[in-house]
Amino acid sequence: MYLGLDLGTSGVKAMLIDADQQVIGSAHGALTVSRPHSGWSEQDPADWIRATVDAVNGLKAQFARELAAVKGIGLSGQMHGATLLDASDRVLRPAILWNDTRSYREAAALDADPRFRAITGNIVFPGFTAPKLVWVKNNEPDLFRQVAKVLLPKDYLRLWLTGEALSDLSDSAGTAWLDTGKRAWSSELLAATSLDEHHMPGLVEGTEQAGRLRPELASDWGMGEVVVAGGAGDNAASACGMGTVQEGSAFVSLGTSGVLFAANGSYLPKPDSAVHAFCHALPGTWHQMGVILSATDALNWFSGVSGKTAAELTEEVGEALRAPSGVTFLPYLSGERTPHNDAAIRGAFIGLGHESGRDVLTQAVLEGVAFAIRDSLEALKAAGTTLSRVTAIGGGSRSRYWLSAIATTLGIPVDIPADGDYGAAFGAARLGLIAETGADPLSICTAPPTRTVVEPVAALTPVYEEAYRRYRALYPALKAL
Repeated sequence: MYLGLDLGTSGVKAMLIDADQQVIGSAHGALTVSRPHSGWSEQDPADWIRATVDAVNGLKAQFARELAAVKGIGLSGQMHGATLLDASDRVLRPAILWNDTRSYREAAALDADPRFRAITGNIVFPGFTAPKLVWVKNNEPDLFRQVAKVLLPKDYLRLWLTGEALSDLSDSAGTAWLDTGKRAWSSELLAATSLDEHHMPGLVEGTEQAGRLRPELASDWGMGEVVVAGGAGDNAASACGMGTVQEGSAFVSLGTSGVLFAANGSYLPKPDSAVHAFCHALPGTWHQMGVILSATDALNWFSGVSGKTAAELTEEVGEALRAPSGVTFLPYLSGERTPHNDAAIRGAFIGLGHESGRDVLTQAVLEGVAFAIRDSLEALKAAGTTLSRVTAIGGGSRSRYWLSAIATTLGIPVDIPADGDYGAAFGAARLGLIAETGADPLSICTAPPTRTVVEPVAALTPVYEEAYRRYRALYPALKAL
């Protein structure tokens, strides 16, 4: 048996699979996000441990015998979070998360240093880890002087699980400290933020062994000796779960954030496009992705405002794709990454009239996210990657209407995989299997069968193209305000 642990923003998911990659069961431990100021987003790392214990105990309650047979654990996690530890591995402050934008000034200053784009292959976004540390240095200097180790969220879990301070390359590529082409820490970039390699975890590939489960935890969970894999950042782990590991394969993820992810057989950086160029979880591979900060988060926000659940809102819109109404939604609730790299921009509804009912606003939210993903597609094209189709994953992919809007906006088919959970927890479990058995990663990380294909609605393509051009024109107008 193999266990995948996915540390997300809203919870920890534990998934148990067997040696044939059949899902035995899964369980969840809930998390909440603290937002003490506008643009801030934090979590207490102790809550990650609590949620992990809740999730694993949930599995143990249902599958104690199967859990006892676990031989490998893989980790997946929300990327970019700054978890700061002192010399005794004590947490110094709440972790600053991926969607925290307080360090936008520090990010701009680092990005103005040409070494960062040249070495990392990426813009320094405010959500990345390095500018967070500069913010701490500038605003909490006494605390900064105590920092002995900087860990990403899933790697703090690893430290608790194994006692090892290690990270994989896919997750570490999102820090702005990694030489992404060489797959190694850059001492030059660390020095630019008043740190050095002693502050960083050791680096491993996602498929490598990266510690063993501590005996006391193994005893609590009824396990024997268990290998812990290097694991991956959440998007790379999802790619392993979806089999998006070979050049030309791609997925669109409608989770809290939105991601357009393309696997690459070589390192293809183009920072000016605002596309992320990161190491993949498999050795010798890389990937590109465009990232929008609010995908299902935008629909959930409107759900809270309207007093209707997300499912009720999408039901009101119906299943057949509508022509755009003229109301446009810009989903910049937490700023935006691709293509704007703008932490200060905020969302808007444009074109409201007396006739604009709740269903029209819901439709605009779904279209706005689709248009933001189209922005990522255009950025990928500028970075040299052309996609002929994508596979849909994430909670938002349950909405057929949304997928139809995305297919029509992107102008390519969207594949819906056969029933099953192929997300980050499944990908993490696959990495645990590879690390423990030494199996060929490509033979394990295969794609699921396609259940349905959502084709672009050709009759609506011209009006969606016109609506997208209107959407594109609104960002500079909003920015000017």
